Amino acid sequence: MTDVHNDALDLDDFDTILSPDIEFSGLLTFEKSFLIRGKVSGEIAATGLLVVDEQAVVEANIRAGTVIILGSVKGNIVAAEKVEVTSTGRLTGNVAAPDIHMETGHYFNGRSTMTEKKHPE
Repeated sequence: MTDVHNDALDLDDFDTILSPDIEFSGLLTFEKSFLIRGKVSGEIAATGLLVVDEQAVVEANIRAGTVIILGSVKGNIVAAEKVEVTSTGRLTGNVAAPDIHMETGHYFNGRSTMTEKKHPE
């Protein structure tokens, strides 16, 4: 799943899904792919793919491999690989990543910083 704006979400691609009726507060950590459909507040520290679905609301600072935003995020994001904000996405906070993609129609209020991609030695 490289460009979510061209692909439909396939639930089989996710190891864990936070359902729309769930609210989580605290530190969320994971290594594989994670789909948020509910509400999360606190902090997210991950190495894998994080997708914030259209109806999801996240109020957290995020550190992950790749972050794809279709819903609402309030917080700063640092990604090792990429951040995508789709046309339905709302991001209030600063973002730092080697690859930042923002579709027409999105909402973004913050600063963006392009970082160097880390290559394995």
